Amino acid sequence: MKQHLIAIDLDGTLLTDKKTISNRNKHAIQKAREAGHIVCIATGRPYRASNMYYEELDLNTPIVNFNGAFVHHPLQKDFGFYHSPLELNTAKMIIETCEAFQVKNIMVEIIDEFYLRYYDQVLIETFTMGESPIKFGNLHHILTDHPTSILIHPQDDHVKELKNLLRDAHAEVIDQRVWGAPWNVIEIVKAGLNKAVGLQKIANYYSIPKERIIAFGDEDNDLEMIDYAGVGVAMENAIPELKTLANATTLTNEEDGIAEFLEGYLSI
Repeated sequence: MKQHLIAIDLDGTLLTDKKTISNRNKHAIQKAREAGHIVCIATGRPYRASNMYYEELDLNTPIVNFNGAFVHHPLQKDFGFYHSPLELNTAKMIIETCEAFQVKNIMVEIIDEFYLRYYDQVLIETFTMGESPIKFGNLHHILTDHPTSILIHPQDDHVKELKNLLRDAHAEVIDQRVWGAPWNVIEIVKAGLNKAVGLQKIANYYSIPKERIIAFGDEDNDLEMIDYAGVGVAMENAIPELKTLANATTLTNEEDGIAEFLEGYLSI
């Protein structure tokens, strides 16, 4: 079989609910690579929260982070360094709007550094692998560089209103997604960015045509990637929109769905 590029989302896709990689999935990925296929990670996570899985799989490929806002090759500089941050002034206007809504917290990320409006140990342990922020406090004053993304944790009854307000005010320069319960987080990145943008850079690097790209995902931040790939695969636990868009559906992230599909499709 001709060489394929296999793009894998992490949470809800490769990872179990306990945030581990199963032995069967790991073995299938290894077998795919031994057969000459290329495996990469495409995630909404920052690199600092995904590099442990990159190393566990012993990958040597570029990685898509922040849903396409940061794409690089950890081992080879010749790939390039693609960072597409929000404009600082836009970020500060968004922060001011959030302050007016008295949101629970705001996290601003710049590649692998992050800043918090309010120090929150639970949030730190949940979203940052236990690492403490560079600084916390008045982000309007702290922030001096263009941010990769902004995560907003609004009051539960303000999610829709704040999302609509940000869309109306900044629709031309930002893209936003809403995470599900229990966090109801609004994630802001520069307009036009998604995992497909990053995956296309990797496909071009390896000269892999779209029809030989396999992509796995489960959430709305995987929609563009699943649509872009020649073989878009939704997990059984995926949102309905993704299943409708995908070319195929595999088992859940708890049932080794990635291995189930790769073993059959690639005959490994």
